[in-house]
Amino acid sequence: MAFPGRLVAFAPSTDLDVSAMFYVDTLGLTLTERTPFALVVDGGNGVELRITLVQSKADTGYTVLGWQMDDLDAAVEELRSKGVEFSQYPGLDQDEHDAWTGPDGTRIAWFRDPHANVLSLHQVPA
Repeated sequence: MAFPGRLVAFAPSTDLDVSAMFYVDTLGLTLTERTPFALVVDGGNGVELRITLVQSKADTGYTVLGWQMDDLDAAVEELRSKGVEFSQYPGLDQDEHDAWTGPDGTRIAWFRDPHANVLSLHQVPA
């Protein structure tokens, strides 16, 4: 038996206005609801992303959200044009799009939201 229900993703935010500017205006996700406690956006393919207001947030250092892209290079360039900075990690051989290629050929590029949550884009090999 599969676990019932739809996946809902969560990300913490200490300022919902700043998060709205990033997730809606910069990333282009569709806002579906705003309450005093959370922004709800369509994270893609119908997955609900709840950006939840918190008093403080610890720096996790690991990826909390990621999107599979058909064209990672184009997505990186589009986000760069909107001011998003991609992360470079010592010891990883990252290309001109700040993407690292894993042993299976999957390419991954990481960036942070305004609250230092690590996000990623990845493209699987054709």
